[in-house]
Amino acid sequence: MKIKFYAPAWGNMLPFDMFCRNVKEAGYDGVEMALPFGEPDKQRILSTLQDNALELVGQYWQSLEKDLDEHTINYEKYLRNLISANPVFINCQTGKDYYNYQQNSSLFALAAKLSEESGVRIIHETHRGKSLYAANITRQYLTQLPELRITLDISHWCAVHESLLEDQAEEVAVAIAHTDHIHSRVGHPEGPQVNDPRAPEWHDVLQAHLGWWDAVVEMHRKSATQLTITTEFGPANYMPVTPYTKLPLGNQWEINVYMMNMLKERYAL
Repeated sequence: MKIKFYAPAWGNMLPFDMFCRNVKEAGYDGVEMALPFGEPDKQRILSTLQDNALELVGQYWQSLEKDLDEHTINYEKYLRNLISANPVFINCQTGKDYYNYQQNSSLFALAAKLSEESGVRIIHETHRGKSLYAANITRQYLTQLPELRITLDISHWCAVHESLLEDQAEEVAVAIAHTDHIHSRVGHPEGPQVNDPRAPEWHDVLQAHLGWWDAVVEMHRKSATQLTITTEFGPANYMPVTPYTKLPLGNQWEINVYMMNMLKERYAL
């Protein structure tokens, strides 16, 4: 089984063509990112990805509207824009933590409809503030909607539950069984991102995440299905910063490349 790795466009400050060259040289298979609505800008991005032999994972994160009707209209608008680019798949931060089951389920149903119409797979990310914001809540959705497939960004749950989920093994196991894509960020009980996963003080936290990811990898190996990973450590202020100067405590690019190479070695890629 070959695991494909994607770089996050989130946090990039370089011209996009330079960024793509760096992504390719580092050994990534593609980029995970949102796309603009303007056709010329979108086509420039897609052409640059193609010129560098990089794949696209479409990303939807703009679930900002409180009103469900407005939210649904924009959700479909963003998804159709990503679908038009024919990405490998689309990763969605779907819904809201304060929407009820029926409201969030209506968004899952819309995504399923668009996926069936287009042939583009749409999966849903475990993310704070969104529908799949907590391990126990996600288990409820996956039990009631077993066809849902997810992006496992378990760093969020560490922060939400203020733990390494020692008391939620069953909930985590259900999520792992539905995981098609991983965001390999390392969270901790007080936040969704450690400052540097290479630091010895985060050893136990990193090992907990590796254990979860190992289980996902083993599941895909047994079923001979494609697994993808985005090394999604984020920039400041997601990356912790020093007071007053606001300088990040770690280097986002270096950490993400380290995570990719470490996981490639771990999984013998």
